[in-house]
Amino acid sequence: MAAILPTFSIKSSSCTYSSSKRSLSSPKAVSLSSSVNGTPKVQSLRLSTSFVCSPNQIIKLKSVSPSRSTQLRRAVGGLEIKMMSVDAGIGVMGTKLGMMSFFEEDGTVVPVTVIGFKEGNIVTQVKTESTDGYNAVQVGYERLRDRKLTMPERGHLNKAGVIPMRHLQEFRLVSVDDFTPSQKLLFEELFKEGDMVDISGTTIGKGFQGGIKRHNFKRGLMTHGSKSHRALGSIGAGTTPGHVYKGKKMPGRMGGTKTKIRKLKIMKIDTDLRVVMIKGAVPGKPGNLLRLAPAKIVGKNIPKN
Repeated sequence: MAAILPTFSIKSSSCTYSSSKRSLSSPKAVSLSSSVNGTPKVQSLRLSTSFVCSPNQIIKLKSVSPSRSTQLRRAVGGLEIKMMSVDAGIGVMGTKLGMMSFFEEDGTVVPVTVIGFKEGNIVTQVKTESTDGYNAVQVGYERLRDRKLTMPERGHLNKAGVIPMRHLQEFRLVSVDDFTPSQKLLFEELFKEGDMVDISGTTIGKGFQGGIKRHNFKRGLMTHGSKSHRALGSIGAGTTPGHVYKGKKMPGRMGGTKTKIRKLKIMKIDTDLRVVMIKGAVPGKPGNLLRLAPAKIVGKNIPKN
């Protein structure tokens, strides 16, 4: 009996998605070559394959990076899915200075966070769909010495003709026609008192904490012979299921994560001191970097879909 040694090669640049009820298939060209008694034979085949996933799960193609496009379009059962993530408008970066009390005209006391602005908030790059695959404006903030930057970073900023800056962030927009490199962004020109803003920042790191501090668990009895005061307690059954469920609230690292506080009101803009007062608390401690952008309001500055 002759030995058959098949070798397969599959080439395809497309991928299909399917729900649990319907399946979409994409034909793929497959070349099958086998050798029988030393005589090679090549035969062309057509195979139909499909990838099955849950209805609520959307799989992103590895070939399309989210940083390369603002909208991904996939056809599922004749329905086009469009995924977009854009900001409501251009924003700026600032530095948290602390908190204080603000008195309104009627005497109402409002707790506010004071945010200052160092040198910066300059447009360093304008990205378009033709050059980068999406529309975005890159903004630089906080001037520093040249030797603090690497050669590629200095070359990138020198190309835009701006000063060396420590922080660079992007604001994805629908249109970038009104922005040019080395353009300065002033907070008082972009916002006014009474506007709502979204503020992002890194929260204060608490280190490794227990369940009481991290998840507000109740403690056990402190008297009457109790030996469980601040312990976590049971984390699951034994035989069934025999393991700890994913997502179980347990001790671990607390804080030090990026957080966004939405729809904060601008109470006061002081152009002389170059500070702005925001109602409420914002992430981080004094000296923390903050990102301020117009608040996203569905149906007003961002589409409902």
